Parts: sequence; C-alpha cells; structure tokens
Amino acid sequence: MGKTFRGIDGLMLFLYLLIAMFGVANIFSVDSLSGTKQMIWLTISVIVGSWTFLVRPKFFENFAGLFYILGLILLAGVLVFGSVVNGAKAWYNFGPISLQPVELAKISTSLMLANYIDSPNFNIKKTFSLLVSLLIITIPIILILLQPDVGSILVFIAFYIALYREGMSGWIFIIGFYFTILFLFSIWIPAWIIIAILLLIILIFLYILRRKIKWNQPLNIIFIVVFLTISGFVSAISPYVFEKLPKHQKERIMVLYEGEKKYRDTAGYNLLYSKTAIGSGGFWGKGYKQGSVTAGGFVPEQRTDYIFCTVGEEWGFVGSSILIILYACLIARIYYLAETQKSTFSRVFGYCLASVLLMHFFINLGMVIGLFPTVGIPLPFFSYGGSSLLGFSLFIFIFLRLNYADKNSLI
Repeated sequence: MGKTFRGIDGLMLFLYLLIAMFGVANIFSVDSLSGTKQMIWLTISVIVGSWTFLVRPKFFENFAGLFYILGLILLAGVLVFGSVVNGAKAWYNFGPISLQPVELAKISTSLMLANYIDSPNFNIKKTFSLLVSLLIITIPIILILLQPDVGSILVFIAFYIALYREGMSGWIFIIGFYFTILFLFSIWIPAWIIIAILLLIILIFLYILRRKIKWNQPLNIIFIVVFLTISGFVSAISPYVFEKLPKHQKERIMVLYEGEKKYRDTAGYNLLYSKTAIGSGGFWGKGYKQGSVTAGGFVPEQRTDYIFCTVGEEWGFVGSSILIILYACLIARIYYLAETQKSTFSRVFGYCLASVLLMHFFINLGMVIGLFPTVGIPLPFFSYGGSSLLGFSLFIFIFLRLNYADKNSLI
C-alpha cells in the first residue's frame, strides 16, 4: 500500500481539498442550493481527476497536439453556438449544465506549450522557437478576445512566466508592463505631456550613461527614436481606444481613478458593497452565516467572482489571512515540485499550472478590494461554478499524475 501511494504529493492534494471544502462552505453560506451543487461538482472533480492515474504520463505528451486542437475548436465553436453571459459569448449550455471552454483551453495550451518546449529542436534563444511558443499562446488569446472575455485573456499572460523560466528574456514583461501603464495614464494625461516626460527621462538616463553608450553605433540612436515613436503612438491612440470600449468596461476602469462611490449605481456597485462586507468583518469576523451583507444578497455574483467578500465578512481578517496563506502555500508547493521534475514536459506543465493559479488569485483579490477593475475572474477551487472547479481540478490532478511518475522513475 505504501509503494502504491509513494510519489503522490500529499501536501499539494491536502491544500487543494482544504481550499475547495472551505469554498463549498462559503458558497453554502450565500446560497444553500448552490453549495450543495458545488459539493456534487467537487465529488465529480475528484473522481474524474483520480482517473488520470489510470493513464500513462506519456499519454498527455503524445496527445498534447490533439488536446490543443480540440481546445481551439471549442473556443471557436462557442462564438457560433455559445450563449451570452455578462456580455461575453463564452458558454455552452446543455440544459441545466453550462461549460466554459476557456477552462479546458488553459489545460490544453499548457500541454501543448510543455510538449513543444520538450521537443529536441527547441531553443528559446532562437527566434523561431520563441515565435512558435508565443504563437501557441496567442491563438487561443485571439479566440477569447472575439468573445470577448478580458479576464481570461489576462490569465493567459501566466504562460509567459513558464517561458521566462525556460530562458525567455525578462524584457518582454517590462515592455508589456510599461505599455499597460502608459495606456492607463494616457487616458487622462495629454499625449504631448507624456512624450515630454519620457524624453526628459531618456535624456537623464543618457546623461548618466554617457560614457558607456557607444554613439558611433546607429542602432542605439535608432532604438531611442523607435521607442519614442511607439510610445507617442500608444499615448496618442489610447483615449480613442478607451472611447471605443463598451460603457460598462469604461466605467470599470474609471472606478480606479474616481472611486466606486461615483459609480455606485453601475460599475462601482459590486466593489462598494464588497468593501463594505470585508470591512464589516473586522478582525475575527461576524461568524458563519452571520454576515448581514451576505445574508441580504447586496453583492451581485457573491457566490462566484466576489466570494472572497463573504470570507472577509464572516471570517474576518484572520479567516481571510488563512485563506491567502493556503493559496500561497499551494502555489509555492506547485512551483517547488515543478522545479524538481526530471522531465522538461512535467516542469513546464507545473509552471503553467502554478502561474495560472497565481494570476487568478492575484486578479480576483485585487478586483474584490478595488486594486483591479472587475473582469470576471473566479477564485480557483473557491468560486461557484462546475466547469471552473472541474477544469482546475483536472489541471491539479494531471500534474499530480506527472509528479507521481517522476518520483517513481528510476531515471
């Protein structure tokens, strides 16, 4: 019996189940019927996840391409046969059961990316390898953009963390972060002011490094000119792009600048009552099923995207901190196990899993406390939703299976 279970990471499995059960309890507090359904979905998820131990690990590698194609077909098909929920055509409805294909696409993209990076000819330093890797990530992003599901697009950024671990330059993150901040600032600040500030910063930077920069190399000057040109272009078109966004998306961004009270009847309503619920919990919380905001149903989507405010109200600062620690331990544990894998395929898949969970966790909590716009991102294993729970559980169990094989390998 001991040999049979040797290699199954008990800590990772325990943290997953503990978070999921804590989630069921909080969903039950909001709505008993939803809590019962979530418990059923958790049972199904564990049973289906356990089946992954009946297949060989090579199965996931050999059929990674097929899974990826099926994932793309499901993403494309939802644009035609899907149902619109919260402004996004992102769901298949099969009677009482709904399926969001993006949850499965996260797994299939992880498998495909891991399979390609594990191929003999892969070299992240070569342009071709990098472009193919980026293409694997970009194709599902384009299909998700057509839905449109902004939150899921942001989650797919997590795959770049896996590429960074395999040797991709960190400048891609810096450039992406820079242009994101530039876009947000350009909504309010005129383009000529931003360009002037950038030019001043560059001049100061050049003055400091004047003896290290080789001015006889035209590439240095060309880089500065191109950088300023692209920055100016992004800054100039940002207000026009912002105006083309749907009204509810514009208001969600405006809440960050002007506060939720100004938009309390529209985009700021969720955030206003979410903060009220979390703040009213105090240090110890009001107690299970004792939350007045939760009981009153003041927060829309409280059982799904805004489930964390229930934790804040009923369990207080202590309960919220414990939940955050549990997530941090689970994500850290997956990163650690990924780093110890002998197989490149398993390592990359583990990094994809941990990074996706990290993005979901970071964005959801930021959204609930007002540090990030509302984008419809569930809290993994915790928010109500059958397809989300099943998808994340499969993600977890596939890596548990890969880790099990790795620890029992003689190589």
